[in-house]
Amino acid sequence: MNKTWLIPLLCLPVVTAPAAEPIVPQVATAPSALRQLSDSFAAVFEKAAPSVVVIESRQAGENPVSGLPGGLEFFFRGPNGVPYRVVPETGASPDTPPNIGSGFVFSKEGHIITNNHVVAGASEIKVKLRDGRRFDAEIIGADERSDVAVIKINAPDLSIADLGDSDSVRVGELAFAIGTPMELPYTFTSGIISAKGRTLALGGYYDEFIQTDTSINPGNSGGPLCDIDGRVVGINTLISGSNRGLGFAIPINTAKNIAEQLMTKGHVSRPWLGISIASLEEDSQLRQLFPGIEQGVVLRGIEPGAPAQRSDLIPGDVITKVDGKSVNVSADLQREILGKKIGQSVELEVWRKGRMLRVTVQTGEQPDKLVRASMRSPGRTPRPSPVPKVNGSDHPVGPGLTVSDATPALLQEMNIQRKSSGGVLVTQVEPMSAAAAAGLELGDIITEAGGRPILSKKDFETILEGMDDERGILLLLERSGQKTFAILKH
Repeated sequence: MNKTWLIPLLCLPVVTAPAAEPIVPQVATAPSALRQLSDSFAAVFEKAAPSVVVIESRQAGENPVSGLPGGLEFFFRGPNGVPYRVVPETGASPDTPPNIGSGFVFSKEGHIITNNHVVAGASEIKVKLRDGRRFDAEIIGADERSDVAVIKINAPDLSIADLGDSDSVRVGELAFAIGTPMELPYTFTSGIISAKGRTLALGGYYDEFIQTDTSINPGNSGGPLCDIDGRVVGINTLISGSNRGLGFAIPINTAKNIAEQLMTKGHVSRPWLGISIASLEEDSQLRQLFPGIEQGVVLRGIEPGAPAQRSDLIPGDVITKVDGKSVNVSADLQREILGKKIGQSVELEVWRKGRMLRVTVQTGEQPDKLVRASMRSPGRTPRPSPVPKVNGSDHPVGPGLTVSDATPALLQEMNIQRKSSGGVLVTQVEPMSAAAAAGLELGDIITEAGGRPILSKKDFETILEGMDDERGILLLLERSGQKTFAILKH
């Protein structure tokens, strides 16, 4: 083969392809606003978490925490997700897993705010800090009514929570919870403030809560609810058993006031009037009896020796304003009274028998720290002894009701103490009757009916004859020294 032709070919210039550009994978970058939001969330945890503590408590006897109405639950947990119960005689053994809750440090002296139900009845309380240190804790004070407790540890170099202003929190703002749900310490969740001033039916107790959809579960009890700046605005306390998207926190302004009283006095002092109330808006039956007014709070009863008893208030008054502020429902009145100082004079605007009056009442200190101000129901004392028919003349005067003139001799016979005079004494209430349905009891003294005073049995019979069958009639009563009223219908 002739190879000479290869020479020119070998001498030809070599043409090379340009080097390929290296392939660099494209990484999507988050928008700056989203990055800022993410950093803000992380900053909340970094600021608030160091002050949050895990609380382990062991009960010496049966856990004193009782159930709550309406499917509500505490954020408290023990083994298997339920409060641990032990036999009172044996106490808690060292092998018994503790109840787990949360709290946060709010003073450099080592004071910690948590829920009362986290430490109630505890014989031993241990606190674990974010940095891993563990300390024994003592209870400084606890208020069962508000479910706030203050415990204390002796520890140096503590991180202190930054407390915010729960009054300035707005619905729709971001909210964050830190706690120990299901034994998972320092769990951080986010959501929003769903509602403010939420009142719950807790056995007649009155409180306002911050509602949030932030994910909270058993074990979050006592932990902080924070705002976007990492400030504590509430104490996580309750959840709805049917919907974990409904959580409730004690406003920090309320908790701070209670904590300060527990630390200085060992108990909480609350103003009260000593009245039981119901709002026209919430009771259609009451609205029928007060056609001249649409909104307000009806005074149902006045307790013996209460501040309200020393005023001109009477059962059946409709309170419309407190120091010029309108009150439309029971919670409005309770909030205004609880916001006053003990011994402070309060001016009430009252609708009575078709006209507006101004009544001044001075608040007193609630005698029982476990009873809600202005929310106590009419008291129940042992029933008076039945009285025989008086000269054979007693007979029913109303729907299942028998009365007699409230003479001194009859009152003495029925063991009833009374300073005033007039009225008729209830001597018999037939079971399953309209009188029984109205709540009338043996020993009640009816002093007024339909806005007219009752001086004798004859007065009462005359008024009942003209009673509106559909609307009924408002009866003012004295019961075991307490003034109250009942609505009697045929």
